[in-house]
Amino acid sequence: MRNTIKFIAIAVLTMLSACSNSESKLARKADRIHSSILTVDTHADTPLDFSRPGFDMGIWNDVGCIDFPRMKAGGLDAEFFSYYTVQGPRNDRAYDSVYNYVYSLISRTSEIIDKYNSMAEFAYTADDAYRIKNSGKVMVFIGIENGYPVGVDITKVKDLYDLGARYITLCHTRNNDICDSSTDNSGAEHNGLSEFGKQVVQEMNRLGMIVDVAHSSDKSFYDVLAHSKAPIIASHASCRALCNNSRNLTDDMLLALKENGGVIQICTLTSYLITPQDDPEMLRSLAELRDIYGDLDTITDESRRNKLRDETRAIRQKYAKRATVSDVVDHIDHAVRVAGIDHVGIGTDFGGSTADGCRDASEVKNITIELLRRGYSKKDIEKIWGGNTMRVMRQVEKLAVSSAQ
Repeated sequence: MRNTIKFIAIAVLTMLSACSNSESKLARKADRIHSSILTVDTHADTPLDFSRPGFDMGIWNDVGCIDFPRMKAGGLDAEFFSYYTVQGPRNDRAYDSVYNYVYSLISRTSEIIDKYNSMAEFAYTADDAYRIKNSGKVMVFIGIENGYPVGVDITKVKDLYDLGARYITLCHTRNNDICDSSTDNSGAEHNGLSEFGKQVVQEMNRLGMIVDVAHSSDKSFYDVLAHSKAPIIASHASCRALCNNSRNLTDDMLLALKENGGVIQICTLTSYLITPQDDPEMLRSLAELRDIYGDLDTITDESRRNKLRDETRAIRQKYAKRATVSDVVDHIDHAVRVAGIDHVGIGTDFGGSTADGCRDASEVKNITIELLRRGYSKKDIEKIWGGNTMRVMRQVEKLAVSSAQ
């Protein structure tokens, strides 16, 4: 009997050791891959952290999800900072105010890059990205989340481009002057793209800006495809077939995106990965927060927004089921099966309730480990982690050059 127990114990230890060795091999292989490919995350709310007391992009922070040291630790080369604006009143005064706000955030980012120029650079083109990767630095791309700062002035699109913006997410959670949102409770206003929105898409094509349809309604999505001469992206979205959220893309939309040559960048937020099972106590706690702070989409004070975001995240962590890295890769798997390996990327949307195992930039390599575990090759991973996005950027850049000739 004693010998049997001893044999079982040895077998169990041997099996655990084999599993540990296997995981260690995957981790080392992920390290090697990240050191040799360009890795790009197309969406994170990092500029919202600039107003946090003590937050510093040059050190490892305990708050927020991204800073330069955590990017290095996770093997993340490039981050599209999302310069997000809350959709508010649609008048000249509001347009000027929100544009100036975005300008101030980009200026603040420039100061940060100047301060830590040995660690990071701005990137504006695909060539920039590969050059900076080879230098050993991390990089920041600029993305505008919500076309609200454009207002109804088409010249503002070029102004944003000149500030360094290389994509505009046409809308956010509510309709604006460009298009209808997927989540505006008031319903469709333009039945997709507005006439002004069509001009915006054309101007972005002319300048060499990527059109981002994340947050857009289904009809807006198809209207953009009909009017864009260049490939488009959904910078932070997932698959509706796996999680029935109106922010996600249906299989038909994935196929249309493939036909366009575009890319869906799978996000890591729980609510876009798994169907939520809300706890009644959690809902009561969230309602109490809204009574105290108001609705996130209408708060303009940054400190109040940060407090609401932090307390909301803490409540969801306490009560709600969180997605995992496996759930993230389930969506990557599905998008690859439907649209093909050339049309899938990663846009974490760091800043919200992210999946366990990928809560900040230092953990993004866990996605690669799971991809390896499922049999993805280095070539596949290179496409998913940045190659596909850079291919779209090059095509957009090429169209702009040909349009100028």
